[in-house]
Amino acid sequence: MEAKEVLEQVKSGALSVEEAERYFRKQPFEEMGYAKLDSHREIRSGFPEVVYCSGKPDEYLQSIYQKLYALNGEVFGTRADRHQYELVRKVLPEITYDEISHILKIEKKEKKHAGKIVVCSAGTADIPVAEEAAQTAEYFGAFVERIFDVGVSGLHRLLSRLDSIQEANCVVAVAGMEGALASVIGGLVSCPVIAVPTSIGYGASMNGLSALLTMINSCANGIAVVNIDNGYGAGYIATQINKLAVSK
Repeated sequence: MEAKEVLEQVKSGALSVEEAERYFRKQPFEEMGYAKLDSHREIRSGFPEVVYCSGKPDEYLQSIYQKLYALNGEVFGTRADRHQYELVRKVLPEITYDEISHILKIEKKEKKHAGKIVVCSAGTADIPVAEEAAQTAEYFGAFVERIFDVGVSGLHRLLSRLDSIQEANCVVAVAGMEGALASVIGGLVSCPVIAVPTSIGYGASMNGLSALLTMINSCANGIAVVNIDNGYGAGYIATQINKLAVSK
């Protein structure tokens, strides 16, 4: 529950002043021994804590999901696998898992989406990272349009969707190989572009380093670059930009 919601409930009489005081005095994290869940992150940043699933021991992941769901009424995790999905589903049957983005989540049904973010992928092989970005932005309240497989080897594909791309408050450009897509989009739009290099490519692509170097050396203005394969980071930043645009 956000601070504004608590205050509104006090105003309406649904919550007493004493109950609100207890809520705000509660320590800003939940101590679990092996984890300290940031229960006040949404109050500070506007978005709740997200779970990075990869590498977490089974019993820890299961408990973390249970606790975050109890705190927030929803929970979102990245880089999960099917084993982790089956594990969490034992304690949270409503959990959903996406095989492409590897996102493991329970989302509030009444959530509203606003603004517009466009997520573009250069190739079909880049879609898992692009989907991680798109689903992150949707979870945090943005309307997302997906435009996939519009890389520079067939520039006419991108240009056929240019009107829609130019309507966005932010564009996420996901590309492996040489990573040129972000520069091309950056020269065609007036909004910020979040560039995501992926590890897709042959030998000299060096698992995404080639695309990363292309993107951070872009001649086009208005481009910011996240880490290799970091769709989540791109989706988060894009949502912050979109939120500012919507609030104007």
